[in-house]
Amino acid sequence: MDEGSARRGLALLAGAGMKKINFAGGEPFLHPTFLGRLSRYCKEDLRLESVSVVTNGSLVREGWLRTYGRYVDIVAVSCDSFDEATNVAIGRGSGDNVRQLRQIAAWCGAAGVRFKLNTVVCRLSHGEDMNAGVAALRPFRWKCFQVLMVAGENDSERTLRDGRRFRITDEEYAAFCARHAGQGCLVPESNRVMAKSYLILDEYMRFLDREGKMPSPSILDVGVEAALAKVFWDRESFVERGGLYDWKKEDRAEGGGGCGTGGAEGLDW
Repeated sequence: MDEGSARRGLALLAGAGMKKINFAGGEPFLHPTFLGRLSRYCKEDLRLESVSVVTNGSLVREGWLRTYGRYVDIVAVSCDSFDEATNVAIGRGSGDNVRQLRQIAAWCGAAGVRFKLNTVVCRLSHGEDMNAGVAALRPFRWKCFQVLMVAGENDSERTLRDGRRFRITDEEYAAFCARHAGQGCLVPESNRVMAKSYLILDEYMRFLDREGKMPSPSILDVGVEAALAKVFWDRESFVERGGLYDWKKEDRAEGGGGCGTGGAEGLDW
């Protein structure tokens, strides 16, 4: 997608009531200049409350944060384990994931960007004690997802990825969360509240449906309201999983260096 089309889609979303944008992937830092320019557009032109980026961390560079960090509220880095052998087995990096994670946390601190951790709890990591690693990094928010099977995406040998070997039981996930309950920044997200509580657009500006149905028409063709009508979004689960929180970097002064506890105003959607 060219930058002009991306800007037009973002403007449509802002006009429909969007307050926060989360750039994810894939890996958004594969196109760092494109990502930076859109982040700036969202903050300076659309005046969004919050711009966040989710990354695996491998391509994040200090220079990018120096240049574009002023337009970004949150950088969330994926960290499924603090054991490098486990990360390699999962498919996270080649043995330097944790070192890069610590470096990014320091860069975010210097740039005034809030640092967040995202962990997918799976068969290879559910027994791990991550307390020491998380405490050392001091993220303001630590999202812990139960590994999710999505029909047509990762649930069989016929899909691009087969995630069945990573599945865990609800009890195993609950035990992981209980082991880390002392981390004030912990935000658990089980399969029950995760599956249909996100509004996700693909590279064609189409809303994705987590029930395995066809994506919506592009908002560039039919507008936001008509596209949204084609998918199901569970608003109650969105609130239950902590979808409303202190997502602006200005909230750092109120929330301190640990995890955020405040709440954002309700969304128009």
